[in-house]
Amino acid sequence: MAFVSIGGSVLHWQGDGPIDRPALVFANALGTDLRIWDALLPEFVGRYRLIRYDKSGHGLSDLSARSHRIEGHVDDLLALLDLAGVAHAAVIGLSAGGLVAQGLALRAPGRVRALVLCDTAAKIGTAASWAERIAAIEEGGLEAIADAVLQRWFAADFRARRPADLAGWRNMLVRAPVEGYLATSAAVRDADYTLGLPTLQVPTLCLVGDEDGSTPPTLVRATADLIPGARFELVAAAGHMVPIEQPARLAELIAGHLEGVGYV
Repeated sequence: MAFVSIGGSVLHWQGDGPIDRPALVFANALGTDLRIWDALLPEFVGRYRLIRYDKSGHGLSDLSARSHRIEGHVDDLLALLDLAGVAHAAVIGLSAGGLVAQGLALRAPGRVRALVLCDTAAKIGTAASWAERIAAIEEGGLEAIADAVLQRWFAADFRARRPADLAGWRNMLVRAPVEGYLATSAAVRDADYTLGLPTLQVPTLCLVGDEDGSTPPTLVRATADLIPGARFELVAAAGHMVPIEQPARLAELIAGHLEGVGYV
């Protein structure tokens, strides 16, 4: 566990694995922290340097004035890569973290050797849907939206068979910093990479759980179609949280993508 100061705000991050190995960077979803990647890491330990972080306003990271824009989160990630001595990396982003990954690859393509976009899209939601969510949180806190979010996050079988895990991930969500959640909600609401993605020259894999209620498969496939040469994969028996529900399958897809582009 480590902390760095970026633009006057503290960012929490964690590095695992040899520092001389190729780097994998993981960007987490709205309302989560770096623990969502835990089950995935054993598949890559020793082969890669693994970097996770709590984006601004999440987990143990400060809320910064940059948090209300995805480009502000991109600023944070670029600064973190510099401070960690990472010249380039493969970047894996989930949901809002996928928007950060897209923004990074478009702004600094030389820093991104491969891109894995998990359960994310060029544009997520509408102004109206985000206004409704933000209003509900301002009135009733994260508890007001938690059950609806969990329905979208996890597949029906996970919710039925793993009630203790479901309760634990619900705790993570409702205990997230509310101001950080609201700031990043505004960032996601305003982000739109539809026009930028057709210019992207980074090898990209787009994937989505077949029961994702937040970024449905049709939306993720449409995003893949915007990116030259991108692959699309549907992950069975998973909702929005593929790293939690299907870590072995996700690791297999990531490894295959990295091997295919020679990032090993």
